Amino acid sequence: MTTLLLSQPNFADHVTPQGHPERADRIAAVEEALLRSRFDKLIRREAPTGDLMLAELVHDGRYLAKLRAARPAEGIGQLDPDTFISANSLAVAATGLGGALDALDAVLLGEVDNAFCAIRPPGHHAEIATPMGFCLINTVAITAREAQRKYGAERIAIVDFDVHHGNGTQDIFKADPNVFYASSHQMPLFPGTGKPSETGVGNILNVPLDENSDGAAMRDAYLTRIIPGLIDFSPDLILLSAGFDAHARDPLAQLNWSSADYGWLTGKLMDVADRMCGNRIVSLLEGGYDLKGLAGGVSHHVAMLMDGAIGRLDE
Repeated sequence: MTTLLLSQPNFADHVTPQGHPERADRIAAVEEALLRSRFDKLIRREAPTGDLMLAELVHDGRYLAKLRAARPAEGIGQLDPDTFISANSLAVAATGLGGALDALDAVLLGEVDNAFCAIRPPGHHAEIATPMGFCLINTVAITAREAQRKYGAERIAIVDFDVHHGNGTQDIFKADPNVFYASSHQMPLFPGTGKPSETGVGNILNVPLDENSDGAAMRDAYLTRIIPGLIDFSPDLILLSAGFDAHARDPLAQLNWSSADYGWLTGKLMDVADRMCGNRIVSLLEGGYDLKGLAGGVSHHVAMLMDGAIGRLDE
């Protein structure tokens, strides 16, 4: 396997209030973990600036104007009780988008087998008309639409293993039978969506997990529900909303996954990609707010993407 790592040079320029869980230290922790010798074979690239106008592929026509109006000349502006925007936040979001689209190009043109994008802010809560949940633009959704527009991808699967349901991604694709969205998430928990009854046009699969459940419950959910659904859909590209906040250490949720659980899950999704779509996987960082848990989960995830082996990694 050849794996591309897209890092974000301006990640610290999106400023959130002191004590906010979605902070620049998250990317620093991921980058430090991936500098270890275990990851020497990664192909590394800095994310370029993407075109924010591509947000109109998934958001309404007033969306970017709303963000620009809320952006302060200095200091920090507030979009809702949890979501903030600073002077350079849109430039950071554009670089995160550029990284995701660069990864998409590299995978679909056959330069690499798969890619992981260490980007912020997260995106999967951003709905068609509303930024929320720490998210400014829905990067994974824009990436899916660009795969359709630029490459003619016919069947795109988005698998979201963040502990919070990706209400924004579901909102955007709920009526598109050519995009399959599958989510495992704690319930009840923010944002309150993601019930099994929410099925879109048959393209949405939500598998809630009980509070305090562990990796065994996750494995059962994927083996019995999500992976069979993914195989039935038969995608030609798999995108991952890769959140690491189901980790037992995370302060914003109450699931008990270990770092190694992320390696197991990644391996199972790679099995589907090998069988269905020529190994094509693009993974985008979403949540994960305990730095040690985030670094551990990402390490296992990326190690598995690289060569299908977890190796000797700390929990």
